[in-house]
Amino acid sequence: MKDKNKMIRIYSGTELTVNLLKDELEQIGISGLIQNDFNSGIVAGFSGGGPSSIDLFIQEFDLKEAEPIVNDFILHDKG
Repeated sequence: MKDKNKMIRIYSGTELTVNLLKDELEQIGISGLIQNDFNSGIVAGFSGGGPSSIDLFIQEFDLKEAEPIVNDFILHDKG
């Protein structure tokens, strides 16, 4: 049976870009979860990733609706 609440990583970047994309997705009702291994590692007393290894996760069932926004965001972020 497939897990309908599975979280998938859709973007990795700096804290600023991840938060910007998260805000865009929230405007259309898609909740995101930010995972920052670097800050988590510092708090726990060890290093876990680099300062820009921040990931944005969404629920898998939101992926189809999120894809155009993520693709447009990436296009403009890189361009």
